[in-house]
Amino acid sequence: MSIHHVLVTGSSGYLGSQVVAELAQRKEMTTIALDLRAPAQRLPNAVYEVADIRSPEIDAIVARHRPDVVVHLASIVTPGKDSSRAFEYSVDVGGTRNLLEACVRNGVRRIIVSSSGAAYGYHADNPRWLTESDALRGNQSFAYSWHKRLVEEMLAEYRDQQPQLEQIILRIGTILGETVNNQITDLFKKPRPLAILGSDSPFVFIHDQDVVGAILHGIDASATGIFNVAGDGALGIREIAARQGKHCLVLPAALLKAALWLLKKLRLTQYGPEQLDFLRYRPVLDNQRLKQEFGYVPRLSSAQAFELWQRHDQKIRSAC
Repeated sequence: MSIHHVLVTGSSGYLGSQVVAELAQRKEMTTIALDLRAPAQRLPNAVYEVADIRSPEIDAIVARHRPDVVVHLASIVTPGKDSSRAFEYSVDVGGTRNLLEACVRNGVRRIIVSSSGAAYGYHADNPRWLTESDALRGNQSFAYSWHKRLVEEMLAEYRDQQPQLEQIILRIGTILGETVNNQITDLFKKPRPLAILGSDSPFVFIHDQDVVGAILHGIDASATGIFNVAGDGALGIREIAARQGKHCLVLPAALLKAALWLLKKLRLTQYGPEQLDFLRYRPVLDNQRLKQEFGYVPRLSSAQAFELWQRHDQKIRSAC
């Protein structure tokens, strides 16, 4: 289909800003960048809108610009200290519903949604490699995982009731890029990365530029559907530590669970005993459908994405 207008939510975020920068280079297309706050820098050939994804104003913005495609990236990945579960739900789930309703009312042809491998949940009986046909069992104990599951259930309802709105759902693995700094990379930066006795704690990585590439491909390509977005292969936590020249701190699950319970009770950490499953039962994403049906082949494997991040991290440490 011919694309003239693309609206990107969460446009000032880590991924959103990169997607907008790429789209703004397309002179034949108008990019509408939507976020809660005005950006520090505005790009030519992009139109900027400031609004809360939950607000009624979203409908007016979509009606005004009539985008052919909406790229929905607005969600809460790392909550702030003063965040609440109710607030996160209102943004992740309520905001998505608000946007979907605006898309349907105003004739948007396609929506691309950034979901996550977390929607599968962190479970001991997860398949070794998860495919798009496996059940979504996002854990209620993890807000992000649970909300991604709820959003995908909502999207399934819209596919049945509003089939004219094409959907591309990208279940994204652990994103790594040179400047990524989050809970996962903090684990890798420790002198002795934490490992749980009896668990490989596998990670599938995807380079940030490959995520952007998959989103852009979704705008241009004819294929729609649900796709795992991950580089080839996986790395266990011990292999990750070895690549860094480190040894893991290996703890029994029961000991770590008790320690997390006590530390959270004493308000020395925001993480509770549920964090144990996040570490030991990580979803491992099969990317065959991404490559064969969607037609996007990640440029970097999981190992290559990690190596790129590691080189940049070492460079920063050496400069300090």
